Amino acid sequence: MDHIGAETLKRMDTARFYNDEIFRRAKPFMHGDILEIGCGIGSFTKKLTKRGDVWAIDIEKYYISKTKKALGKSAHVGFGDIEAGKYFFDSKKKFDSIICLNVLEHIKNDDTTLKNISNLLKKGGSVFLLTPAHQLFFGSLDQGLGHERRYTVKKLGDQFTKAGLTVQHTYYFNAFGGIGWFVNSRIFRRKIMPSNQLRIFTMIGRIPLFFEKFIRPPFGLSVIVVASK
Repeated sequence: MDHIGAETLKRMDTARFYNDEIFRRAKPFMHGDILEIGCGIGSFTKKLTKRGDVWAIDIEKYYISKTKKALGKSAHVGFGDIEAGKYFFDSKKKFDSIICLNVLEHIKNDDTTLKNISNLLKKGGSVFLLTPAHQLFFGSLDQGLGHERRYTVKKLGDQFTKAGLTVQHTYYFNAFGGIGWFVNSRIFRRKIMPSNQLRIFTMIGRIPLFFEKFIRPPFGLSVIVVASK
């Protein structure tokens, strides 16, 4: 088990407003049979069950166990390796909606992964994907979490198109968090985001995120892509 990753997920789970804002942006595109790629500890899985019938996958047994325990029979949870195209369900199954949050950056062959996502999506279905932004921000926090890379809106948009998906929206998200990441990862070289800083983010971070509803920043902690097939 990735102990740094597990602790980071645990700490981020306390930033409820942040998770709620991501879900608010994803919600319009989630319906019907929903596939969650990389369920982690199930922070978003429970929210998704209110939007449709959820299949949640992860490659870590620990995360699968945690999510199964938390969700019971309200979601289908099991092993899934999106890069290898191996899942606990029939690989011929197609989904109305696919959500993938902070997973693509961990995968060596991201082009193959996006093609596999496309293959799992029904015609007319939607994908909502969030992944870290800006290679300039890549540092010790990324290394500690096992990240392969970070992205730009153009690079990721081009990769989606190459995978046979039509990009509907692509933009940067959470500029305030991006500044904090850069300082901790590139300047202080920390391996994990300090819990006291996450508490500060929880208190004041909702203010800049509120304004991002109206003004899209030129940079951010993450890139969000919404695409269809």
